[in-house]
Amino acid sequence: MIGQHDTVSGAHFAFTDRWGGVSAAPYDELNLGGAVGDDPGAVRANRGLAARALGLDPAAVVWMNQVHGRDVAVVEGPWREGGAPPVDAVVTARRNLALAVLTADCVPVLLADPVAGVAGAAHAGRPGLVAGVVPAVVGAMVSLGADPARTVVRIGPSVCGRCYEVPERMRAEVAAEVPEAYATTGRGTPAVDVAAGVRAQLARLGVPEPPAPSVCTLESRDHYSYRGEKTTGRLAGYVWLGGSAGGSAAADGEDAA
Repeated sequence: MIGQHDTVSGAHFAFTDRWGGVSAAPYDELNLGGAVGDDPGAVRANRGLAARALGLDPAAVVWMNQVHGRDVAVVEGPWREGGAPPVDAVVTARRNLALAVLTADCVPVLLADPVAGVAGAAHAGRPGLVAGVVPAVVGAMVSLGADPARTVVRIGPSVCGRCYEVPERMRAEVAAEVPEAYATTGRGTPAVDVAAGVRAQLARLGVPEPPAPSVCTLESRDHYSYRGEKTTGRLAGYVWLGGSAGGSAAADGEDAA
């Protein structure tokens, strides 16, 4: 259920796998995506299971309406009536408010400055990488008082550069914006390494470069992969700052990966 979870100076980072939920095939089992065709009741149950496994109130999780862009929302509590806006990153200065990002090959980016008490989460697919969602989320965190040099980042399960095959023209277009994303598959064909691009962008922003992901979603049977399965579920990455200040809040929205 929770494939990875670590804590740094009160900042919590966690990533799910696909097991331990109630969704039926082809979403089996722990699908957390609400806009992929799964039964909404199963998704609600799965979100509750995952949150409780992390010691979170299921109502204290902010979900995004992800659209493969670079827009960022600053959140302090529940979304107002109408639900989540179309954004691919959220940031908060409120402790005990968990931010979630949904993926199924794209790179989930979790960030926190424990000293400033600022956290962020971003959905970095190939379009978002090129659009600049990583610089956008770091900039939004800095506007709330975060220091890039203090910011801790975790990037989660995502398709690796050896597997993310693309046409040569697309590789060239991505590499023109983020050279570090240039890659080649194991078969010698053009590819894009989104995680390498994310890490390079963070380094240029003065953020300590995080470790590379340890899981390729396309290669792993324990994770969802859109490229491998098309109709499938979504994984989630969660980030939150512990502490007594601010209490809990809830936010609900839809999603894409």
